[in-house]
Amino acid sequence: MNMEFFDNAAQCFPDACFTRPVDVGFVLGSGWSDALEMDEIITRISYGDIPGLGASTVKGHAGEFILYRRGSMRIAAWCGRRHYYEEGRWENVVLPVEMLRRMGCSTLVLTNASGGINPALRPGDFVIIRDHLNLAGINPLIGPHRPEWGERFPDMTEVYTRRLAELMHASANRLSLRAMDGVYAYTTGPLYETPAEIMAYKAQGADVVGMSTVPEAVFAKACGMKIAGLSLVTNLAAGISRQALDHAEVVGAAAEAKPRMKALFENFLSRL
Repeated sequence: MNMEFFDNAAQCFPDACFTRPVDVGFVLGSGWSDALEMDEIITRISYGDIPGLGASTVKGHAGEFILYRRGSMRIAAWCGRRHYYEEGRWENVVLPVEMLRRMGCSTLVLTNASGGINPALRPGDFVIIRDHLNLAGINPLIGPHRPEWGERFPDMTEVYTRRLAELMHASANRLSLRAMDGVYAYTTGPLYETPAEIMAYKAQGADVVGMSTVPEAVFAKACGMKIAGLSLVTNLAAGISRQALDHAEVVGAAAEAKPRMKALFENFLSRL
Protein backbone atom coordinates (compact mmCIF):
# COMPACT_ATOMS: atom_id res chain seq x y z
CA MET A 1 0.00 0.00 0.00
CA ASN A 2 1.00 3.58 -0.64
CA MET A 3 2.23 5.26 2.58
CA GLU A 4 2.06 8.68 0.91
CA PHE A 5 -1.72 8.17 0.66
CA PHE A 6 -1.98 7.83 4.46
CA ASP A 7 0.47 10.68 5.14
CA ASN A 8 -1.54 13.05 2.94
CA ALA A 9 -4.79 12.05 4.64
CA ALA A 10 -3.31 12.55 8.12
CA GLN A 11 -2.49 16.18 7.33
CA CYS A 12 -6.18 17.15 7.26
CA PHE A 13 -6.74 16.09 10.89
CA PRO A 14 -6.26 18.82 13.52
CA ASP A 15 -3.68 18.50 16.29
CA ALA A 16 -6.49 17.75 18.75
CA CYS A 17 -6.72 14.28 17.23
CA PHE A 18 -3.15 13.47 18.26
CA THR A 19 -2.59 15.33 21.55
CA ARG A 20 -3.63 12.34 23.66
CA PRO A 21 -4.61 8.78 22.78
CA VAL A 22 -8.11 7.98 21.60
CA ASP A 23 -9.73 5.58 24.08
CA VAL A 24 -12.06 3.79 21.64
CA GLY A 25 -12.35 3.84 17.87
CA PHE A 26 -15.45 2.91 15.90
CA VAL A 27 -15.74 1.95 12.24
CA LEU A 28 -19.48 1.97 11.66
CA GLY A 29 -21.34 0.07 8.97
CA SER A 30 -24.75 0.64 7.39
CA GLY A 31 -27.14 2.40 9.77
CA TRP A 32 -24.81 2.31 12.78
CA SER A 33 -23.82 6.00 12.75
CA ASP A 34 -27.09 6.99 14.39
CA ALA A 35 -26.27 4.88 17.45
CA LEU A 36 -23.75 7.36 18.87
CA GLU A 37 -24.34 9.53 21.94
CA MET A 38 -21.95 12.50 22.24
CA ASP A 39 -21.33 14.93 25.09
CA GLU A 40 -18.94 17.22 23.23
CA ILE A 41 -17.75 17.13 19.63
CA ILE A 42 -14.04 17.93 19.41
CA THR A 43 -13.82 17.83 15.62
CA ARG A 44 -15.74 16.46 12.66
CA ILE A 45 -14.49 16.01 9.12
CA SER A 46 -16.46 15.04 6.02
CA TYR A 47 -14.98 12.16 4.07
CA GLY A 48 -15.05 14.41 1.04
CA ASP A 49 -12.48 16.65 2.75
CA ILE A 50 -10.02 13.82 3.42
CA PRO A 51 -7.50 13.58 0.57
CA GLY A 52 -7.92 10.41 -1.43
CA LEU A 53 -10.97 9.18 0.50
CA GLY A 54 -13.87 11.07 -1.05
CA ALA A 55 -17.55 11.22 -0.13
CA SER A 56 -19.38 8.04 0.86
CA THR A 57 -20.91 6.15 -2.07
CA VAL A 58 -23.14 3.67 -0.21
CA LYS A 59 -26.59 4.55 1.15
CA GLY A 60 -26.73 4.21 4.93
CA HIS A 61 -23.12 5.39 5.41
CA ALA A 62 -22.99 8.94 6.77
CA GLY A 63 -19.50 9.68 5.48
CA GLU A 64 -17.83 11.65 8.25
CA PHE A 65 -15.19 11.31 10.95
CA ILE A 66 -16.11 12.53 14.44
CA LEU A 67 -13.83 12.88 17.46
CA TYR A 68 -15.94 13.43 20.55
CA ARG A 69 -16.12 13.05 24.31
CA ARG A 70 -18.53 10.76 26.07
CA GLY A 71 -18.06 11.01 29.81
CA SER A 72 -14.31 10.80 30.44
CA MET A 73 -13.61 8.96 27.19
CA ARG A 74 -12.25 10.30 23.91
CA ILE A 75 -13.94 8.39 21.11
CA ALA A 76 -13.19 8.54 17.39
CA ALA A 77 -15.96 7.34 15.09
CA TRP A 78 -15.73 6.69 11.37
CA CYS A 79 -19.38 6.99 10.36
CA GLY A 80 -19.47 4.83 7.28
CA ARG A 81 -16.71 2.79 5.67
CA ARG A 82 -15.10 2.08 2.36
CA HIS A 83 -15.50 -1.36 0.80
CA TYR A 84 -13.02 -3.09 -1.46
CA TYR A 85 -15.65 -3.33 -4.20
CA GLU A 86 -15.94 0.46 -4.47
CA GLU A 87 -12.48 1.05 -5.93
CA GLY A 88 -10.65 -2.26 -5.85
CA ARG A 89 -7.83 -1.07 -3.59
CA TRP A 90 -7.03 -1.37 0.10
CA GLU A 91 -5.85 2.13 1.03
CA ASN A 92 -9.37 3.55 1.39
CA VAL A 93 -10.59 0.46 3.23
CA VAL A 94 -7.98 0.52 5.99
CA LEU A 95 -7.42 4.28 6.18
CA PRO A 96 -9.74 4.61 9.22
CA VAL A 97 -7.75 1.99 11.12
CA GLU A 98 -4.41 3.51 10.13
CA MET A 99 -5.54 6.95 11.31
CA LEU A 100 -6.75 5.46 14.60
CA ARG A 101 -3.38 3.75 15.01
CA ARG A 102 -1.66 7.10 14.56
CA MET A 103 -4.04 8.59 17.15
CA GLY A 104 -2.86 6.03 19.72
CA CYS A 105 -6.12 4.06 19.75
CA SER A 106 -5.77 0.50 21.06
CA THR A 107 -9.44 -0.57 21.24
CA LEU A 108 -11.44 -0.85 18.01
CA VAL A 109 -15.13 -1.65 17.53
CA LEU A 110 -16.13 -2.77 14.04
CA THR A 111 -19.81 -2.93 13.12
CA ASN A 112 -21.71 -4.02 10.05
CA ALA A 113 -25.06 -5.00 8.62
CA SER A 114 -25.10 -8.66 7.63
CA GLY A 115 -27.21 -11.41 6.13
CA GLY A 116 -28.27 -14.19 8.46
CA ILE A 117 -27.22 -17.75 7.57
CA ASN A 118 -27.76 -19.51 10.91
CA PRO A 119 -31.44 -20.56 11.00
CA ALA A 120 -31.69 -19.36 14.60
CA LEU A 121 -31.19 -15.77 13.46
CA ARG A 122 -33.82 -13.30 12.38
CA PRO A 123 -33.63 -9.67 11.22
CA GLY A 124 -32.92 -7.36 14.14
CA ASP A 125 -30.69 -9.83 16.00
CA PHE A 126 -27.11 -9.01 16.95
CA VAL A 127 -24.16 -11.29 16.32
CA ILE A 128 -21.02 -10.77 18.37
CA ILE A 129 -18.25 -11.91 16.06
CA ARG A 130 -15.95 -14.54 17.55
CA ASP A 131 -14.16 -15.44 14.31
CA HIS A 132 -14.37 -14.97 10.57
CA LEU A 133 -13.98 -16.67 7.21
CA ASN A 134 -12.13 -14.64 4.60
CA LEU A 135 -13.79 -16.08 1.51
CA ALA A 136 -12.29 -13.38 -0.71
CA GLY A 137 -8.84 -14.94 -0.46
CA ILE A 138 -7.15 -11.52 -0.38
CA ASN A 139 -6.29 -9.11 2.42
CA PRO A 140 -4.71 -5.67 2.93
CA LEU A 141 -1.43 -7.07 4.30
CA ILE A 142 -0.44 -8.42 0.88
CA GLY A 143 2.45 -6.37 -0.47
CA PRO A 144 5.61 -4.81 0.96
CA HIS A 145 6.00 -5.26 4.72
CA ARG A 146 5.66 -2.15 6.87
CA PRO A 147 7.22 -2.64 10.36
CA GLU A 148 4.81 -0.09 11.86
CA TRP A 149 1.98 -2.48 10.98
CA GLY A 150 3.39 -5.33 13.04
CA GLU A 151 5.05 -8.61 12.09
CA ARG A 152 5.32 -9.93 8.55
CA PHE A 153 3.29 -13.03 9.52
CA PRO A 154 0.80 -11.93 12.20
CA ASP A 155 -1.00 -14.56 14.27
CA MET A 156 -4.77 -14.63 13.69
CA THR A 157 -5.74 -17.17 16.36
CA GLU A 158 -7.80 -14.57 18.24
CA VAL A 159 -8.66 -11.66 15.97
CA TYR A 160 -11.66 -10.60 18.04
CA THR A 161 -10.66 -10.04 21.66
CA ARG A 162 -12.43 -12.47 23.95
CA ARG A 163 -12.71 -9.99 26.82
CA LEU A 164 -14.42 -7.39 24.65
CA ALA A 165 -16.85 -10.03 23.37
CA GLU A 166 -17.67 -10.95 26.96
CA LEU A 167 -18.40 -7.31 27.77
CA MET A 168 -20.61 -7.03 24.70
CA HIS A 169 -22.53 -10.13 25.76
CA ALA A 170 -22.94 -8.76 29.28
CA SER A 171 -24.39 -5.56 27.83
CA ALA A 172 -26.79 -7.44 25.54
CA ASN A 173 -27.93 -9.63 28.43
CA ARG A 174 -28.46 -6.63 30.69
CA LEU A 175 -30.65 -5.03 28.01
CA SER A 176 -32.46 -8.28 27.12
CA LEU A 177 -31.31 -8.04 23.51
CA ARG A 178 -31.16 -11.03 21.19
CA ALA A 179 -27.43 -11.61 20.64
CA MET A 180 -25.34 -14.68 19.89
CA ASP A 181 -21.73 -15.52 19.16
CA GLY A 182 -21.06 -16.14 15.50
CA VAL A 183 -18.67 -16.54 12.61
CA TYR A 184 -18.75 -13.79 9.98
CA ALA A 185 -18.11 -14.76 6.36
CA TYR A 186 -16.50 -12.05 4.25
CA THR A 187 -17.02 -11.72 0.50
CA THR A 188 -15.92 -8.77 -1.60
CA GLY A 189 -19.34 -7.92 -3.06
CA PRO A 190 -21.00 -5.88 -4.40
CA LEU A 191 -23.24 -8.70 -5.60
CA TYR A 192 -25.21 -10.70 -3.09
CA GLU A 193 -24.33 -14.37 -2.79
CA THR A 194 -26.10 -17.23 -4.58
CA PRO A 195 -28.10 -19.78 -2.57
CA ALA A 196 -25.48 -22.42 -3.40
CA GLU A 197 -22.73 -20.19 -2.05
CA ILE A 198 -24.68 -19.57 1.14
CA MET A 199 -25.13 -23.31 1.67
CA ALA A 200 -21.37 -23.76 1.19
CA TYR A 201 -20.63 -21.00 3.71
CA LYS A 202 -23.04 -22.58 6.18
CA ALA A 203 -21.23 -25.91 5.82
CA GLN A 204 -17.98 -24.09 6.63
CA GLY A 205 -19.43 -22.75 9.87
CA ALA A 206 -20.58 -19.25 8.90
CA ASP A 207 -23.47 -17.69 10.83
CA VAL A 208 -23.65 -14.37 8.96
CA VAL A 209 -22.27 -12.99 5.72
CA GLY A 210 -21.26 -9.52 4.58
CA MET A 211 -18.93 -7.39 2.46
CA SER A 212 -16.81 -5.63 5.08
CA THR A 213 -15.17 -5.80 8.52
CA VAL A 214 -12.63 -8.57 7.91
CA PRO A 215 -10.08 -6.39 6.06
CA GLU A 216 -10.15 -3.81 8.85
CA ALA A 217 -10.00 -6.53 11.52
CA VAL A 218 -7.00 -8.24 9.91
CA PHE A 219 -5.16 -4.94 9.58
CA ALA A 220 -5.98 -3.83 13.13
CA LYS A 221 -4.97 -7.18 14.60
CA ALA A 222 -1.60 -6.99 12.84
CA CYS A 223 -1.14 -3.51 14.34
CA GLY A 224 -1.79 -4.84 17.85
CA MET A 225 -5.26 -3.48 18.50
CA LYS A 226 -7.94 -5.11 20.64
CA ILE A 227 -11.01 -5.68 18.49
CA ALA A 228 -14.73 -6.15 19.03
CA GLY A 229 -16.88 -7.14 16.05
CA LEU A 230 -20.62 -6.63 16.00
CA SER A 231 -23.14 -7.48 13.27
CA LEU A 232 -26.76 -6.44 13.01
CA VAL A 233 -28.70 -9.03 11.03
CA THR A 234 -30.72 -6.95 8.59
CA ASN A 235 -31.95 -9.70 6.26
CA LEU A 236 -31.79 -13.44 5.71
CA ALA A 237 -29.19 -14.58 3.19
CA ALA A 238 -30.02 -15.90 -0.29
CA GLY A 239 -31.77 -19.25 -0.16
CA ILE A 240 -32.56 -18.75 3.54
CA SER A 241 -34.96 -16.00 2.56
CA ARG A 242 -37.64 -16.63 -0.08
CA GLN A 243 -37.53 -13.05 -1.33
CA ALA A 244 -35.03 -11.19 -3.50
CA LEU A 245 -32.34 -9.28 -1.62
CA ASP A 246 -32.40 -5.49 -1.66
CA HIS A 247 -30.16 -2.90 0.04
CA ALA A 248 -33.28 -0.93 0.97
CA GLU A 249 -34.16 -3.79 3.31
CA VAL A 250 -30.77 -3.42 4.98
CA VAL A 251 -31.21 0.32 5.53
CA GLY A 252 -34.76 -0.12 6.81
CA ALA A 253 -33.85 -2.85 9.30
CA ALA A 254 -30.95 -0.76 10.64
CA ALA A 255 -33.25 2.23 11.13
CA GLU A 256 -35.75 0.08 13.04
CA ALA A 257 -32.98 -1.26 15.29
CA LYS A 258 -31.49 2.17 16.11
CA PRO A 259 -32.76 2.37 19.73
CA ARG A 260 -31.33 -1.08 20.49
CA MET A 261 -28.03 -0.27 18.80
CA LYS A 262 -27.72 2.95 20.79
CA ALA A 263 -28.50 1.22 24.09
CA LEU A 264 -26.00 -1.55 23.38
CA PHE A 265 -23.21 0.93 22.60
CA GLU A 266 -23.90 2.96 25.72
CA ASN A 267 -23.90 -0.03 28.03
CA PHE A 268 -20.80 -1.50 26.41
CA LEU A 269 -18.83 1.75 26.75
CA SER A 270 -19.81 1.98 30.42
CA ARG A 271 -18.10 -1.37 30.99
CA LEU A 272 -14.76 -0.44 29.42
